[in-house]
Amino acid sequence: MKNKHILVVEDEAITRAKLVGYFQHEGYQVSEAQNKDELDDIMANHIIDLVMLDINLPGEDGLTITRKLRAESNVGIILVTGRTDSIDKIVGLEMGADDYVTKPFELRELLVRVKNLLWRVSLAQILPEPTVEAVENDAFHFGDWRFDIPKRKLTNDGEPVKLTKAEYEILVAFIAHPGRVLSRDRLLNLIDHRVDDPNDRTIDVLVRRLRNKIEAQPKYPQFLVTVHGEGYMFAADLT
Repeated sequence: MKNKHILVVEDEAITRAKLVGYFQHEGYQVSEAQNKDELDDIMANHIIDLVMLDINLPGEDGLTITRKLRAESNVGIILVTGRTDSIDKIVGLEMGADDYVTKPFELRELLVRVKNLLWRVSLAQILPEPTVEAVENDAFHFGDWRFDIPKRKLTNDGEPVKLTKAEYEILVAFIAHPGRVLSRDRLLNLIDHRVDDPNDRTIDVLVRRLRNKIEAQPKYPQFLVTVHGEGYMFAADLT
């Protein structure tokens, strides 16, 4: 992930410099812009993986920019909002933003969100949006289950099973690492911004809920296996 290119769009010079310096120090390639014109110029000349976008920009605001970016590309978008912009957060997500962070923010929290989003964007690229001809092939299969990640659809023999956002996130994590033990901390990092007051028990509860939905015998799981003292492993044959 450290070769990914992040674009910081922020008109406040000190905040912009802090963000650019921090993510460069973390090993990312970082470009910066202070308005829509500079953003357009960078997007036209570079492959950008994630845009960190302040809502309150001079001229064209971040919400309008979000809508246009999403119409043109699948770039990851994290909105940076003020604490009073609760309506803007909702509108931003509806316009296509992937996540948001509220000022004042902790840089380490923002780093986790960036890592998670870059990981999800990379995973989604493995499964491009299906064509009509290839729709049946654009999903992962295990047992009688079909999991279409871009469409967020889980089905069993054609019957849909509803997942919460957190359940979806954790199932994506397992699908992305078949046969590998994932610790509770690793799983928690992938879903903690979606869950109130997350802790180790959060993962146990989510795994139990997923087992109740996908396992024939939840008490004797075949897909989501407990590795005592280490975490959980997705043990299904995945195609």
